[in-house]
Amino acid sequence: MDHPFQQEALHKIRAYLLQQEETIAVAESVTAGFMQLAFSTVSDAMQLFQGGITTYNLGQKYHHLRVEPTHAFACNCVSEKVAVQMATRVCTLFRSDWGISITGFAAPVPESAQQLYAFYAIAHRGEALRSGRIVPVGEEPFSIQRWYVNEVLHMLAEAMNP
Repeated sequence: MDHPFQQEALHKIRAYLLQQEETIAVAESVTAGFMQLAFSTVSDAMQLFQGGITTYNLGQKYHHLRVEPTHAFACNCVSEKVAVQMATRVCTLFRSDWGISITGFAAPVPESAQQLYAFYAIAHRGEALRSGRIVPVGEEPFSIQRWYVNEVLHMLAEAMNP
């Protein structure tokens, strides 16, 4: 079976983090732990992966990641602003140099107007470097979640190795 996650990006991220002696942590929602799973498969994960948190609702995003509740409520916790807050806070929460986050929809629901999309953010030392909206390829939720992970891994590898 092929590895489900973008190996080339993971290798670049691993090499960068080890060379710089930096670490990473993950805050995710729509990917339900897949991003954490991807990092756990990397050799030397104990040296570079601090851990992660999966928060699925406003209460948990506010409690653990300190997202601004009025804005988060208004957008069902799916916005670029929420993703940035998640990524910057996870750096502090896990005392990591890098933080990545993703929040969005992997299946059509009324809250998303039946549309599929996510917002991601990449932070370094608590400051957002990149963020944006991504629209998945595919229709099945599991493959969409995996696509989201691979897309964000690719963008993180690019941010680390411009």
